[in-house]
Amino acid sequence: MSDDIDRKIIHALQIDGRASFRAIAAILGISPQTVNRRYADLRTTASLRVLGRTYPHAVGEEEWFLRVRCAFGATEEVAHALARHEETVWAHVTSGGTEIVCTTRNAEGGEPLLLRNLPKTPRVTSLTAHCLLHTYFGGPQSPLDKVGPLTPQQIAALTLPGHTADSPRLTPVDHALLHVLHTDGRASTKELAHAAGCSPSTAQRRVAELRRRGVLYFDLDYDPQVFHRPRAAMLWLSVAPAALDEAGTTLAGHQQVSFAASTTGPTNLYAAVNCADSRELHTYLTGPIAALPGVAQVESAPVTRTLKRAGRCLRPRSP
Repeated sequence: MSDDIDRKIIHALQIDGRASFRAIAAILGISPQTVNRRYADLRTTASLRVLGRTYPHAVGEEEWFLRVRCAFGATEEVAHALARHEETVWAHVTSGGTEIVCTTRNAEGGEPLLLRNLPKTPRVTSLTAHCLLHTYFGGPQSPLDKVGPLTPQQIAALTLPGHTADSPRLTPVDHALLHVLHTDGRASTKELAHAAGCSPSTAQRRVAELRRRGVLYFDLDYDPQVFHRPRAAMLWLSVAPAALDEAGTTLAGHQQVSFAASTTGPTNLYAAVNCADSRELHTYLTGPIAALPGVAQVESAPVTRTLKRAGRCLRPRSP
């Protein structure tokens, strides 16, 4: 089980995924060696990874949520096929194994390749698609005072200046850097320079520029049990359009929410939540969710298994 130091290190990396161990150590009042050792342990015990992600609009992409129901006995095979697909970023089995939910990224304005292929599969009995329109919480939109135990002063010391919105034209060097950072957001400057065929100073400058110009941000992927909330669920809400922004903004402030966005489709507000157990999930649904403005309907889908997370297929846990 993680302790307070581990959670502070995780919080620091949520603020700046490429912050040096020395800088994190200075903020926390511990040695850089301790931060280095704890980070290495968390990579093993909590599957901790720092990932370089691109803002979809900056690279001409958009995100979709697909909800797939299958014929009896076909869920497992279809779920693994979806997880292996290159467009898929996240893939979950939900609702006691009766539904698959996956997130895809594809060219903006285009149809996800999966939408063209899935309906032709006899094992698929129903499919709904929701295009993500606006993120209220998650990734770069996460309010940093909600996600961990650091003080406002510690948060301010690690927070970088805001970025501009004038996304630059990406060069081959930029694409090479982004490819490496997508797998390892803490890849060294030397590793980045080698992959991009440029000098270390150029690699460092380009990464800083991509962040400043609103192309690149760093996200954290880890086992939610670190914060003692292993019960994951997805919520699909129908909200009156006039109340959608208020409901989404309120939802973003809930401690249980790890992601919230408005979408197209039969429902227009989506949230991924984490609770300690099913009882806490019930309390959350009947309390804070029930109190959201303009909500006409709520559908909840407990996550029973995650097959792909942040672009990486996961191995089954040992019994």
